[in-house]
Amino acid sequence: MKLSVIGCGYLGAVHAAAMAELGHDVIGIDIDRARIDELSVGNAPFFEPGLPEILASATASGRLRFSTRMEDAAGSQVHFIAVGTPQKKGSYAADLTYVNGAVRDLIPFLGEGDLVVGKSTVPVGTAETLATMLAAAGTGAILAWNPEFLREGFAVKDTISPDRLVYGLPASQTAAATAKTLLDEIYSSALDAGTPVIVTDYATAELVKVSANAFLATKISFINAMAEIAEVTGADVTQLADAIGLDARIGRRFLGAGVGFGGGCLPKDIRAFTARAEELGRGESVAFLKEVDAINLRRRQRAVDLTVEALGGSVFGKKVAVLGLAFKPYSDDVRDSPALDVAVQLRGLGARVVATDPHAIANARKLHPQLDYAEKLEDALADADIVVLVTEWEQFRHLDAVWAGGLVKNRIIVDGRNCLDAAAFRASGWTYRGLGRP
Repeated sequence: MKLSVIGCGYLGAVHAAAMAELGHDVIGIDIDRARIDELSVGNAPFFEPGLPEILASATASGRLRFSTRMEDAAGSQVHFIAVGTPQKKGSYAADLTYVNGAVRDLIPFLGEGDLVVGKSTVPVGTAETLATMLAAAGTGAILAWNPEFLREGFAVKDTISPDRLVYGLPASQTAAATAKTLLDEIYSSALDAGTPVIVTDYATAELVKVSANAFLATKISFINAMAEIAEVTGADVTQLADAIGLDARIGRRFLGAGVGFGGGCLPKDIRAFTARAEELGRGESVAFLKEVDAINLRRRQRAVDLTVEALGGSVFGKKVAVLGLAFKPYSDDVRDSPALDVAVQLRGLGARVVATDPHAIANARKLHPQLDYAEKLEDALADADIVVLVTEWEQFRHLDAVWAGGLVKNRIIVDGRNCLDAAAFRASGWTYRGLGRP
């Protein structure tokens, strides 16, 4: 099929490359010339495992092209809207400028029976507004909402082999049938593999995405709230999570206490959900999400406080080795990153912060050039007064206590992800501090 993907940031670039990898003819559209130039020669503008390979393969085959001109989307049967919905300045609400602008700019190039498919995460009610916009323009195009559920670090797999598909279709049975037929053809390989499909209306499809993010954020903040209680009672939150995680109704995933969540999705999406609920007169229904957000931000401060405590009350003039800058492993994304936030706060207290990360140094340096960065782990550790682990990359999770002990000045470590073997570090003479652990 001939497809266009409007917006070639993280979501759009992955979706465009994955669709081409599945055999579709894809044109990616974005106004960022530098990004388009990189993508056009098969270079991924951000780190995502598996993306460089499918991007290079698809561009070389001719199935995938990129352009800055919206008119190049003309002739495609299906147009995916994958632009960003950032948080508005001075507000919790989502900024829909790019979504509305993308659809408005696409309208002159739509024909009868074309399908416009929303992928962006939007407040409930957005799809209905956009469908009205398409109808008023007399394009004859149909709108569907098909939310994404990508995990950074696993986005290629999640696009090609999703764990579920959600189709938000229009009320008209004829239009809905047309949209479903086209979507089924696009995702035929996933459907052949038995991927479950939920066929529903616009509002439900929009809510599926934001409610999934809200639930995950709540689960993370719940265990971090338990970590706060554990810290004043002497309990071990990691053992607590293991115990309650064995309950099949609860499960162990997302019960890792630590410095909390970040990135470009969960924080801004739960805030936008709260704002939209208040607009609908149901703010009380999701008021708890404000506390979820507050708990999450407190855990960053707790990691800073633990570091200060471990150094006797002050980090001024001390070398602090910060392990991790990305908000999660297998990503170079530093948007709202707890790791980067901790590093910046420690620098603000007068510490000489030397941070390292396998992939996120360049992005972190653009935002915070005042920090010192080390490409090599051993350079970050050398003569450090304290080590603070804040992103659980494999090389940090498996840090050798003896080897690292031979590099640092003081064997003191703050485990901001509770991912190290505390007993092994203590046996090697380290002072080990974890969040929510005795």
